[in-house]
Amino acid sequence: MDFSLDRKERASLYSYSIQCLSHNSEGWERLRVSLGVHVSIAGGLAKAFDRARALGCTTMQIFSRNPRAWKVEPLAETVIAAFRAEAQKGDIDPIIIHTPYLLNLAAEDEELHRRSIAALAQDLERAEQLRATHVVTHLGSTKRASRRWGISRVVEAIRKVLAKDFPVLLVMENSAGGGHSIGSQWEELGEIIHRVGGDERVKVCFDSCHGFAAGYDFRSPEKVRRLTEGIERTIGWTRMGLLHLNDCGSSCGGHRDRHQHIGEGTIGREGFRNLLRHPRFRRLPMILETPKKHPRDDQRNLARIRRLLLH
Repeated sequence: MDFSLDRKERASLYSYSIQCLSHNSEGWERLRVSLGVHVSIAGGLAKAFDRARALGCTTMQIFSRNPRAWKVEPLAETVIAAFRAEAQKGDIDPIIIHTPYLLNLAAEDEELHRRSIAALAQDLERAEQLRATHVVTHLGSTKRASRRWGISRVVEAIRKVLAKDFPVLLVMENSAGGGHSIGSQWEELGEIIHRVGGDERVKVCFDSCHGFAAGYDFRSPEKVRRLTEGIERTIGWTRMGLLHLNDCGSSCGGHRDRHQHIGEGTIGREGFRNLLRHPRFRRLPMILETPKKHPRDDQRNLARIRRLLLH
């Protein structure tokens, strides 16, 4: 398989770079967006900045620790200082932390629920220490209990972490809706926000793959209009805090969470073009979580999004 950039993608990246050199150009004003990827923290948390900058990112998402383990060591003062020094340069903003995969805020098992709440609180604390502004988390699912019961379980968990008064945004990521997963519909997310008291720190992340798999189609201007009307009717735009850009390997409404490269899934480039033409979505921080099977995959996917933003 050829992983090199094709002619149009190289031209897009070149055009993007030229317009970013001219801050007074109309193109620069149109492209003043917050765009990045989920980057590795291998070798130390602060190394993530070098990786993000090498890709031309203006925002980034990281794990603050091993995403597949419960045990976590406190952040050393030297680690915190090095990360803050890079963050203070101001070229990567916002900085987003994704919680570990193990969390299940809707869990029926009491021990798993307790550990999930503790892990979420830990990441909020680590975000505050590192001066990250967003912590994004999946909400989880139930096994046998109803989705209604699961929503109550999520509300209980979020109330507990909000009580700790962290000055960080807690961003709930929408799900693809498979099984008894929580948060696939705007109405569910709106109910959670209402039941935790409308705390202004609680925001929503719209993952394009998850949303499409859950049944939200945005492959035409009319369908984007319906999507935005759903947001306005349920949670409101002030609750939107983040956009995850991923193509989808599932059919619309297929409820399968299968991330694909931009333009190579069932959403397609035209779907992303329509989504990103909407000014409300363009104002959100955008993070790509596309597959990373080759070192240049992030570069290719970013180039495709930049080309869609240009045209």
